[in-house]
Amino acid sequence: MAIYALNLFDIADKDEYLEYCRRSVKEVHVHGGRVISLGKFIEAVKGEITPRSVLVLVEWESKEAFESYCNDPHLCDLHPHRENGTQNYIWHIFDKLEDLRPILKDQFS
Repeated sequence: MAIYALNLFDIADKDEYLEYCRRSVKEVHVHGGRVISLGKFIEAVKGEITPRSVLVLVEWESKEAFESYCNDPHLCDLHPHRENGTQNYIWHIFDKLEDLRPILKDQFS
């Protein structure tokens, strides 16, 4: 089942993050992921979260595909560029849903 990885962060070191970007798009694809949205923060409308300047939303074929990207030993030199190039990182995983009925059913059962 497909999942989404929500990435929210601030850039800490532009050169480090650019180094990550040069390889990450290809590697994400190789591991069953697809970047579906990129965003730059505009404003906080509602909520208690400290705003981050960048949004990246990635759709993965499965949680296993996401984990294969995170744990691939051939990428051990790639992930530090993301870690060193960013700060205030939030990385959350969400199930893909066709609609909200499963959540509403669980909430009110």
